[in-house]
Amino acid sequence: MHKRNRIYITIGLIYGIAGGLVALTRLIDPTLIPGNVPRAHGHIMLLGFFLMFIYGVGFHVLPRFSGFPLYSERMANWQLYFANAGLPIMIAGWLSLNNLLVVTGGVLSYAAILMFGVNMLLTVKSKGPGR
Repeated sequence: MHKRNRIYITIGLIYGIAGGLVALTRLIDPTLIPGNVPRAHGHIMLLGFFLMFIYGVGFHVLPRFSGFPLYSERMANWQLYFANAGLPIMIAGWLSLNNLLVVTGGVLSYAAILMFGVNMLLTVKSKGPGR
């Protein structure tokens, strides 16, 4: 497995643990974490845990299913940076109630989603007759 894919899966698991701790902390005392905690928790779990895991598994499995190498390793590497810069910025924005941070993190996260989509579509697309 490519090192980048392992990083995605590891980071996804870390986000899952962090999201669980946020939820437990909120259950114990809702005032312990300031800001918009439900939105931060939701994004930690959905973009952090689930999507990072999907990225890692997708980059490993989809090229093998298609029978072709990944379209762009460079794009996949940049996506790792965008995804893991965008989510913490967005979380900081939700917790500090700073819309500029939320938007900045959201744009970076969405750019990562677009990069994944483009990279996967170009990896699995038909390459000619009979394919």
